[in-house]
Amino acid sequence: MIDRHEQLKNVRHIVVKLGSQLLSDKSNQLDAAFVGKVAGQVAALGKAGKRVTIVSSGAVASGLKVLGLTKRPRDLATLQAVAAVGQRRLMDAWADAFEPFALPVAQILLTREDIDDRTRFLNLRNTIHAIHELNAVPIINENDTISTDELVRITFGDNDILAALVCQALRADLLVLMTVVDGVLDAHGKPLRTVTKIEDAQKLLRADKSALGKGGMNSKLVAARMVTSAGEAMIVADGRTADLLPRVLAGEEIGTFFVARSGKLSGRSRWISAARPAGTIVVDDGAAVAITDKNKSLLPAGVVRIEGAFARGDVVAITTAAGRTIARGLTNYASVDAATLCGKKTAEIRQLLGPQAYEEIVHRDNLVTT
Repeated sequence: MIDRHEQLKNVRHIVVKLGSQLLSDKSNQLDAAFVGKVAGQVAALGKAGKRVTIVSSGAVASGLKVLGLTKRPRDLATLQAVAAVGQRRLMDAWADAFEPFALPVAQILLTREDIDDRTRFLNLRNTIHAIHELNAVPIINENDTISTDELVRITFGDNDILAALVCQALRADLLVLMTVVDGVLDAHGKPLRTVTKIEDAQKLLRADKSALGKGGMNSKLVAARMVTSAGEAMIVADGRTADLLPRVLAGEEIGTFFVARSGKLSGRSRWISAARPAGTIVVDDGAAVAITDKNKSLLPAGVVRIEGAFARGDVVAITTAAGRTIARGLTNYASVDAATLCGKKTAEIRQLLGPQAYEEIVHRDNLVTT
C-alpha cells in the first residue's frame, strides 16, 4: 500500500493548477472570494518553506464579468477579446488575494512555442526561480489573446497540460490539479485514491466536461503521464475542499494520487519529452523492444518509414507501426537523409554517407521513452 505522507514529506516545490469552472461562481463569473481562500493556503505553505507556482485559468470567465456577458462566445476573435479584457481582471483578483499576506504576484503568459524552444524553456525555469527568490508568487496562464491552441484546438487542454509542462520545466516535486470533482471516478462514481498505472485509470475515463473548462478528465490523465514519467507525483482533487493544499501535503487521503515513477529525468530529457515533435520515425517490433526494454539507441535497420519534415537536431516522435508512441528523441539526421537510411545496416550507411556518418538515427543519450 502506498503511504502518501511518506511520498510527499520531502515536497518543496508545488505547481498548483486551477480550472475555469473551479474559479467561477454560479453565474459563470470569477469567484474572488474563493481566490482569496486559495491565496491563504499558498501563503501558509510559503511560511512552511514550500514554493508554490500557480497555473490559473479564468481569463475568459473574468472577461465575461467585466463585459456583462453571461455565455462563453463561440467565435475565436470574440473569445480572444474576452480573454484580453479578463486577463487583467484575473491578475487583479490574484493581486488583491495575496495583498493581505504581503506577497506580490508575477504574471507569466505562455504559448506552446515557449515550451518547444529549449532556450525559452530554460529561461522560463530561471525566471520563475528568480520570482520565488524575490518572495513573489508566479501566476501562469496561456496567452489566449495570441494563441488559438487552448481556445480552439485545446493543445494545452484547459491548462492541465500547460501545468504539467511547467512542472517539467521547474522540476517541481508535485503537481496539484484543483478541479470540481474529488479525483478520477470509477464505474460507480467513486474516486480512485491511488493510481500507479495510468492505463488503469484510463479505462475508467469519464467523458464529461465542464461548461467553461475545455480539458475534461482525459487531459488530466495526459498530464499525469507526463509528470509521473519524469519522476514526480500528481494529485487531482476537489479544489473547494477546505484547506486542500495543506491537507494534501500532510498526506491526507484526498482526491486521486498518481504515484511517481522511480528515478527522475534530467533537465535535458524533460525538455525532449515536453517539446512537440517535428516529425515521426516509425520502427519495427524489434527496434521497439530494443528501445523500451533494452535501453538501446535507434538504429537505421529498425526504421520502417519517416513521416513529416525535420532537420538534424529536432525532436522527433518514435512510434510503432500500429501508431503507438514509445519514445521521443533528438535525431542525428534530417528527414530526407533518414528516409534513405530506412532498414540499412551500418556498412550500407557508410557506403552511402561516408565513414563519418552516425550509426544511430537517435542515440540513447538523446532518447526518452514515454
